Amino acid sequence: MNQYITIVVAIAENNAIGKNNQLLWHLPKDLKHFKDITSGGTVIMGRKTFDSVGKPLPKRRNIIITRQDITIEGCEVVKSLDDALALCAAEPEVFIVGGAEIYKLSLPKVNRIYLTVVHHSFDADTFFPELNPEEWKTIEREDFGTDEKHLYPYSFITLERA
Repeated sequence: MNQYITIVVAIAENNAIGKNNQLLWHLPKDLKHFKDITSGGTVIMGRKTFDSVGKPLPKRRNIIITRQDITIEGCEVVKSLDDALALCAAEPEVFIVGGAEIYKLSLPKVNRIYLTVVHHSFDADTFFPELNPEEWKTIEREDFGTDEKHLYPYSFITLERA
């Protein structure tokens, strides 16, 4: 069976994804987009990302990667990305949802990226790895301007490995 290993990420123009374990912007349409993509599926994230969210994401199987020996109620906890992927090997698609270290580890295995690009540069301490444009092709793109709830223009881009 061919499994899609998919990254879901929102990045700024300078590849920023966070600062002090917090998101850098609030875009309600992007949060809904994330929920629509991942609901009913399995999300894999690092412990710091889980800590920033604060609770298991509802209507999703939550797998947390950490070196710590901990139990997190409502989540499956594993030591490595390979352990996480092995837990859901029978699923047609799994979603890697952060953070930076997990994105970096998973990128060589990923076939699809749901990318939100926020058209602004931010001061940040956490960044998404650079993508090699020769390895990825855009299969879908939708652009949005600003409005009363969205301070920055942004784009939803679906990439697949070329």
